[in-house]
Amino acid sequence: MDQKIPYDDYQLPVVFLPSYENPPAWVPPQDRINHPDYNNELTQFLPRTIVLQKPPGAQLGFNIRGGKASQLGIFISKVVPDSDAHRAGLQEGDQVLSVNEVDFQDIEHSKAVEILKTAREILMRVRYFPYTFSISLVRLPKTEGEDSPLGGSRLPK
Repeated sequence: MDQKIPYDDYQLPVVFLPSYENPPAWVPPQDRINHPDYNNELTQFLPRTIVLQKPPGAQLGFNIRGGKASQLGIFISKVVPDSDAHRAGLQEGDQVLSVNEVDFQDIEHSKAVEILKTAREILMRVRYFPYTFSISLVRLPKTEGEDSPLGGSRLPK
């Protein structure tokens, strides 16, 4: 017959738990605007419109990366300082949503470059989304991962 261990001799396992951290104190909604525990500054991630004019033979002042093969969209990978694109508010990490009402969220890289290089007046819808952009630096296939310069020789290497 099986021997049963007496209850008093049974060893319980010892488990160490991390110390409990109390949540921050409740802050009334009217006091949250300038409170350090609440960051409501989400406007930087909302879509915005960038308008660029490109004279014949001129450069746009930025590079793009990505495309349909990456499944992540087209992103701004570099912006030339003091270029028209920089002054208009374009920044590295912006996802290009559309250009002149052409959807850029599922477009071939080469088609995106062609549209941007041939247009004289460019109306871009972009949103700042650096999280996916940083993933794209790692995930992009070689053909889609190369920066396409639309900005001339002043781009940093």
